[in-house]
Amino acid sequence: MATQYAANRLSAVLPSASAGVSQLAGELRAAGRDIIDLGLGEPDFDTPAHIIEAAHRAALAGQTRYPPTDGSGELKEAVAQKLKRDNALEYAHNEIIVGNGAKQVIFDAVMATLEPGQEVLLCAPHFDSYRNIVLVLGGVPKVIPCPAENGFRLQPADLEAAITPNTRWLFMNSPSNPAGATYSADQLRELGEVIQRHPQLLVLSDEIYEHIIFDKQKHQSLVEACPQLRDQTICVNGVSKAYAMTGWRIGYGAAPQPLIAAMTKVQSQISSGACSIAQAAAAAALNGPQDDVARFSAAFERRRDLVVERVKHIPSLTLDPPGGAFYALLGCSELLNRKTADGTVIADDVALTRYLLEDAGVAAVAGSVYGLAPFVRLSTAASEDTLSSALDRIAQSVAKLND
Repeated sequence: MATQYAANRLSAVLPSASAGVSQLAGELRAAGRDIIDLGLGEPDFDTPAHIIEAAHRAALAGQTRYPPTDGSGELKEAVAQKLKRDNALEYAHNEIIVGNGAKQVIFDAVMATLEPGQEVLLCAPHFDSYRNIVLVLGGVPKVIPCPAENGFRLQPADLEAAITPNTRWLFMNSPSNPAGATYSADQLRELGEVIQRHPQLLVLSDEIYEHIIFDKQKHQSLVEACPQLRDQTICVNGVSKAYAMTGWRIGYGAAPQPLIAAMTKVQSQISSGACSIAQAAAAAALNGPQDDVARFSAAFERRRDLVVERVKHIPSLTLDPPGGAFYALLGCSELLNRKTADGTVIADDVALTRYLLEDAGVAAVAGSVYGLAPFVRLSTAASEDTLSSALDRIAQSVAKLND
């Protein structure tokens, strides 16, 4: 009898879809295939030089020992000043936690608060890790569809209908992965009125794409728009996306002190504090010049415009222009049930992404992974030339499909 290694609670948990797609793309490249990888959501820019220099100085100065579990004083102060500067929010040091990326902060929050069997509301399409974090911690993911006709945004009536006495968390993400949806202050206030009627409900506001926002919009933090929700909300952010620091693994959360204390207890037994040198780099990112942040965002907006324009000319694909982040969520319902040259039926968006990888050599992620189908998510964190080549290939492969 074979030894069983994985616990039963992992049976419904899936590996990261985008990481899996990129790994497969890498394997195909290693085998000699010409593959364009638009699966992983990672800026293609280098970390700005002044941030790297700050890390070097920290290492030379001896900042190489265990840091505080919940974050260094330097970085907590930088986070507090950032929240005041960018979001008009006031948080004390004991209301801030630093983790190994925003994903760990989310994990800490759920593990610290969720009882087995309690519900977590997810606005589909949603970041796929939300669902898997909830599942591994014994919660029940409850999906609220947010279709394209609603701008991929949560509607107050749908939120009200989804909340039960067993609902513990609502996860929100703006700008969102994978749709790039954003919320105005008025839209957040309408949702805030619903949330306020349910004091048992906690809200996780994932704002990791805050600075990658288009069309002259100003990012609205949930607590900035709805200050009455401060005691029910954790604002999650980090330096990975805005500062091209994905590998530095620094995220942070701001929330009421009792929640931060519970999360710190969790983190003390999982990882302890995040890398001290990376924390020094993150402090330099938040405190230093923000020119590169604006430059990156402008580049992502140009890429968004390119992809939107190109998709207009690919029959059977649709794209609602994303308001932020660096993804394009392509609607592909008209391609379902078409056939490839060898007679294979494109039954769903998973089959379509498989076909695009095999025929076009373009790696993408199926929208069903994010709780809403049928869509295909492309990462636009690639050069304009790369995106143009990928869309040329996609257009050619789509044209080969038969009714």
